[in-house]
Amino acid sequence: MRVMVIIKATKDSEAGVMPSQQLLAAMGKYNEELVKAGIMLDGEGLKPSKFGKRIELEGDKTRVHDGPFETKELIAGFWMWQVKSMEEAVAWARRIPNTDGVHSFVELRPVFESEDFGDNLTPELRAQEDRLRAELSKQRS
Repeated sequence: MRVMVIIKATKDSEAGVMPSQQLLAAMGKYNEELVKAGIMLDGEGLKPSKFGKRIELEGDKTRVHDGPFETKELIAGFWMWQVKSMEEAVAWARRIPNTDGVHSFVELRPVFESEDFGDNLTPELRAQEDRLRAELSKQRS
């Protein structure tokens, strides 16, 4: 199963406070362990929301809002993991380095797989999805 690991933003991350050299080194080591174990598919840190845009969709209308955003639910980064179970994801998440001691949260969310959509994902839509995934894989190579 694929799991998105969402690193929630903190006051420090939103203020642009960079992680210490110690934390960067610990995270680098942790990421190496994830890659060697075949768990990590992708992952990135995100700049503070003041650099972002939020697009509001309502029917056929859109509105663009400039950051920063006032919410407790901001994301500071993510990983995409391939794990056998949610329990395995939790076990890996419990090992995330926190050498700077900042009180923070990480959220684990299962990613929908094709079979989750049942009959609504017609053979034509499934073929389209497979084609797009193959193209993305080719572009990354």
